[in-house]
Formats: sequence, structure tokens, C-alpha cells
Amino acid sequence: MINIFQTLKDEIEEQELLLELAQEESEDKSLLETIQKGLNNFKKKIREEEYKIVLSGEHDIDNAIISLHPGAGGTESQDWAEMLLRMYLRWAENKGFRTDIIDYQPGDEAGIKSVTCLISGEYAYGYLKGESGVHRLIRISPFDTGRRRHTSFVSVFVIPEIVDDIQVQIKESDLKIDTYRSSGAGGQHVNVTDSAVRITHLPTKIVVQCQNERSQHKNKAMAMKVLRSRLYELEKQKQKEKMEEIHKEKKEIAWGSQIRSYILHPYTIVKDHRTNIEVGNVNSVLDGDINQFIEGYLFHNRRR
Repeated sequence: MINIFQTLKDEIEEQELLLELAQEESEDKSLLETIQKGLNNFKKKIREEEYKIVLSGEHDIDNAIISLHPGAGGTESQDWAEMLLRMYLRWAENKGFRTDIIDYQPGDEAGIKSVTCLISGEYAYGYLKGESGVHRLIRISPFDTGRRRHTSFVSVFVIPEIVDDIQVQIKESDLKIDTYRSSGAGGQHVNVTDSAVRITHLPTKIVVQCQNERSQHKNKAMAMKVLRSRLYELEKQKQKEKMEEIHKEKKEIAWGSQIRSYILHPYTIVKDHRTNIEVGNVNSVLDGDINQFIEGYLFHNRRR
């Protein structure tokens, strides 16, 4: 972090020197263009470093699993769910992410009853985690012959893809190994040698022991296998608890709990109710241009 700060500091000092030079040689317009280009590059680097900070959560770098569920409203809400799915697929495409539909339940007349999609790419979950919540659409219904205005809700839920690739690493310094004489079956040899092994894993206080084999080496190897299994199960339980915590954040599909509103009538605007960011070009947003909302949420959440 110190090296990054120093590099950025050096760059801004270089731009200051160029600015002083440009003031002295006011007729040389090329210097101003060089300064502008350098400042734009500097801003880009600053933003990249800020992103590294806001995307530093434990699972931010992981792939994302996004699920959409229409609220009450039948075909209206189901059509809105399909519009949102297209929005996220287009966003992912623009980011260069891969998308795979895991589950798709089509609507009775139009749209979808539910859909789950895997979005694969670096920091996919970090970018999309703020999209979890209720999204509201207000428009003149294309399914209403009376051309009345309708309000539809869709619940979006985003979780990280947790791959079961738990690697249990056991440090020798974390182990306390005791040997003792076996008390079980095994004959006279078992009772006169310290062949039994007890291993205590100090960080977790897990204790395993084995005395079935006549060889201390074999008993230790078996005890280590048991310890690895116990630690593996412990890590799986931690992952399960983390996922349960994430699932607790799921909100009820109802009026008043929306995170964002997409209004197509009587005027056009998309508003995020958490950050108050507003965009007038609704078509662009529905075509996948949601970076303003994603970025706004990430940096707004960081300041809280």
C-alpha cells in the first residue's frame, strides 16, 4: 500500500511540474494535452485502487449466483423478471463474464416464474452483491387492454459460488503429540510399548487418538487422518454458517422494501433508494448499463 501511495504521489508531482512548465510556455498547447492525458490516467489508477479496497470482502472475488423471483402480479411481474434477467446478462457480457442458466421456469403467458444464473468472472460477487433486494417497475402494461399503469416487483438474490475445495493445512507447531501404552486388544506387545498416540490440535482444541495398531507410526498416521477429517468438517460447518448468514439478508417481496425503482410512466427514471443515484436513460439501464448503481452502492456502503 505504501509503494502504491508513493507511485501515485510521484505521478501527481510530475503533473504539477508539467503544469508549471505549461504556464511558462503558454503558447505550447501540446503540453496541456499531455497534462490532461496524464490526469485522466491518474484518476483511472486512483479508481482502480479504490475498487481494490471496496472489493476486499472474503467472497468478493468469487463467482456470483443470482436468482430472480417475481412478486405478486402474475404475467406483469413475470415479464419484469425476464427484463431484469436480460439486464444482468447484458451487464455480464459487457464485463466479459461467462453466464450459465442453472434453473429456468418459464411464465404461463410471458416472462419467467423463477430463474437462477451463474455469473463467472473475477469479483462477480463483489460487484453484484449490492443488487440483492426488491426491484420495482412502474409502466403502462403491455398486457392490459385498458392501457393502465401497473407496478411490478421482482426479488433479486445474489450469493457467492462457494466451491467445496477446502484444503486442510496442519502446522506441526499447532500439534501436541502424546504417546502412551495401549490398553486395548493387541497382545503382550501392545501393553509394554508406548504405541498409542494422542494428538491435540491447539488452535481448535480438537483431540484425536489411536491405539489400534501395534506401530506407533501407524497409530500416528491414523490419528492424523482422523484429525484432518475433523478439521474438514469444522471448515464445512463454518461455510454453512456463512451461507446461512447471507441468506438472512433476503427481503420480503413487498411494497416499501424495494432498493431500486424503474419508472417508465408518466416519466422515465431509474432511482436507487439507498444511494439516491438517478439515471434518466432507462433503456440504457435495462440494456445492462448498471455500473453507476453498482459503483454507487459499493462506495456508499464503504462510507457507512
